[in-house]
Amino acid sequence: QVQVVESGGGVVQPGGSLRLSCVASGNTAVINRMGWYRQIPGNQRELVATQPSTGDATYAASVKGRFTISTISRDSTKKAVYLQLNSLKPEDTGVYYCNAHDGWYLKDYWGQGTQVTVSP
Repeated sequence: QVQVVESGGGVVQPGGSLRLSCVASGNTAVINRMGWYRQIPGNQRELVATQPSTGDATYAASVKGRFTISTISRDSTKKAVYLQLNSLKPEDTGVYYCNAHDGWYLKDYWGQGTQVTVSP
């Protein structure tokens, strides 16, 4: 079993920056991809950025060049993923969810979500 906890949301003005953090703990040896998704009011949850254990990160077109994902694996029981959000726009407002993908049992683990609000 894997537990996922996010932190770092908040309120920021357009053009500002935030850093989101997420820690997955438990049997993280089976986790082969971590990422961030967001749900904007009235829309379905959408991919923001993902980082596989090996290979390049993937970004949504709307955030490419502004957001950066990075991961750290400390040991087989803990993995961390970060999302640096720069040049924020009002349309980036939403609830951001951390995802840890179990590539062995093909399960997804989600955090509780953290609110990001971009407003003048």
